[in-house]
Amino acid sequence: MSTFRDLIVYKKSFALSMEIFFLTKTFPKEETYSLIDQIRRSSRSVFACVAEAYQKRRYSNHFISKLTDADMENAETRAWLDASLACGYITAEKFAELDQQANEVLRLLIYMINNPDKFK
Repeated sequence: MSTFRDLIVYKKSFALSMEIFFLTKTFPKEETYSLIDQIRRSSRSVFACVAEAYQKRRYSNHFISKLTDADMENAETRAWLDASLACGYITAEKFAELDQQANEVLRLLIYMINNPDKFK
């Protein structure tokens, strides 16, 4: 029996979130209650929303709604990556790597949103 943990989008979004978690440990302490908390929260919400969506996959509208929530959280994570780059907390190379990973998550989410019946 497959679970949400078997989904490629779950694995990729979880991996991205963990990479962000460890990376933000190097951010300045004054960012603890702002940028660090925000980017960690939004990146974690992506895989959590995917898990919730998968559990409701029999109900297409609910499935799609939770996936669009994941898409929204992924976009927020990308915005916080923009801020991290602008503040000089990450290099342009690290930004490009993480942004590419977030873009892969986006493509997978869009596929799922457009093809909900393939996940029932």
